Amino acid sequence: MKSTQIKNLKVFNLNFGPQHPAAHGVLRLILEIEGEKIIYSDPHIGLLHRGTEKLMESKNYLQALPYLDRLDYVSTMAQEHAYSLCLEQALKINIPRRAQVIRILFSEITRILNHIMSLTTHALDVGALTPFLWGFEEREKLMEFYERVSGARLHAAYIRPCGVSKDISKGLLYDIHKFILQFSSRIDEIEELLTKNRIWKQRLLNIGIVSKKSALSFGLSGVILRSSGVSWDLRKNTPYENYNHFNFNVPIGTSGDCYDRYLLRIEEIRQSLLIMEQCIQNMPEGLIREENYKINPPLRNNLKNSMEHLIHHFKLYVSGFQVPKTENYVGIEAPKGEMGLYIVSDGSNQIYRSKIRAPGFMHLQVIDYLAKNLLIADVVTIIGTLDIVFGE
Repeated sequence: MKSTQIKNLKVFNLNFGPQHPAAHGVLRLILEIEGEKIIYSDPHIGLLHRGTEKLMESKNYLQALPYLDRLDYVSTMAQEHAYSLCLEQALKINIPRRAQVIRILFSEITRILNHIMSLTTHALDVGALTPFLWGFEEREKLMEFYERVSGARLHAAYIRPCGVSKDISKGLLYDIHKFILQFSSRIDEIEELLTKNRIWKQRLLNIGIVSKKSALSFGLSGVILRSSGVSWDLRKNTPYENYNHFNFNVPIGTSGDCYDRYLLRIEEIRQSLLIMEQCIQNMPEGLIREENYKINPPLRNNLKNSMEHLIHHFKLYVSGFQVPKTENYVGIEAPKGEMGLYIVSDGSNQIYRSKIRAPGFMHLQVIDYLAKNLLIADVVTIIGTLDIVFGE
């Protein structure tokens, strides 16, 4: 008689990334696997880290602003928004209403830019190419709006302390309105491909489930927190700028899985379009930034051809402005979750200490919790719905 031998599967360590098409940047996961099953996943980060907080501490307040664009480079204006609000809180400045509405308009454009990138690259990871091609055609139109107000498609440096750098024209508002009218049908087309697609649902339903209790204990925010059933959106719960004057809904999930997170991002795009339409319909007249010449140079229309104005302009951009001795934290509802900035001032023209609360950093810690006992292919799905960009 032949003796039957029982074969035991050996636990194996596998490198997922950092050069991997589904790693969304330079994520390196060391996966401990048994066959195809994940036993443990250990995320290694920092391959794109430049020590931004310390770099900011070596510059004056205005020079530090462009570093925020280079964190989550898909949500640039949202990060500028958080930084500007933090400084305005320290300086006790209330900006003009027109500047507030312009900021909200471009924050929601940024939210759509982020969600299109997240949804379409996630679909690409799972195996659907068409949404990626359709979505990036629409992103080009939004990037053009960025370019028309700032001169840059990516690193805009548009939202600044005390307001925004440049006014917007009626022609631009008209073009944004045209985009809003046609974009809803583009979202419908992407939904027709994905939402009830059998393969898509098999890959996302009941994968990467996070419970309400776990989401709160991990400090999650944004779509991932709301997918677990927690109704928390800083635009509603702790309104900043002018958000309390806008009508929009915050979609909430039920099961906390990858499919819920997909549906929430789709609905958030629709709500952002609603907010943008209200911005255009109710755009007030007036100044685009606080006329405080100790912090801002005069607008070109008000600039007098005198040596004093030239010296003032030069000194402001070289030496910057002083912020009273204080410490402030401001969090905003960025596309990926709560983007927070904690800034300590010693009364000089330079940041004494800065600390950035990047939402992606908090979300990365749950990969092991979400992926345990699932398959390698499910890790790709989970990374896609966590929406991680490694600049932050």
